[in-house]
Amino acid sequence: MRNSPPAARHPRLIYLLNVAQRRLQRWMAAQPSSEVTPAQAGLLFILGKQDGVLMGEAGAALDMGPAGISGLVDRSAAAKLVERRADREDGRAWRVWLTPKGRGVLAQAKTDTAAINATLTEGFTNAEIEVVARWLKSIQDKFPREISRDTTRDPED
Repeated sequence: MRNSPPAARHPRLIYLLNVAQRRLQRWMAAQPSSEVTPAQAGLLFILGKQDGVLMGEAGAALDMGPAGISGLVDRSAAAKLVERRADREDGRAWRVWLTPKGRGVLAQAKTDTAAINATLTEGFTNAEIEVVARWLKSIQDKFPREISRDTTRDPED
């Protein structure tokens, strides 16, 4: 086997993806113009498209579970960015609404996001960015948030 060609070296995609995500999150959080965390900005973007969304819907859109979205809404409400109100038809459900301060912060977050996206895409063609976006979206399909495991199955089966 000495003469067999070397195996093709695969890029370290998991490592590269994780490092890129952490660096981007830290950079975004450290910006002086940023009044919000990236997660809070995500919540504001959702409410900018549909104010008064159910907390569960916001959580699903942000790929967060009930505890995660509850904490995010709590922190955002404490910062006076959003307001939580009981749903009129289902007293157990809560809706989240932008406050006037939240609308102003949303406008700044949109400007900041446009600048970050310009930096992220700098040096790449639209076609290249479309491939990257398609690849990142495919990860969500290949690795869904909710993984069902059949724990009742006999391991001998």
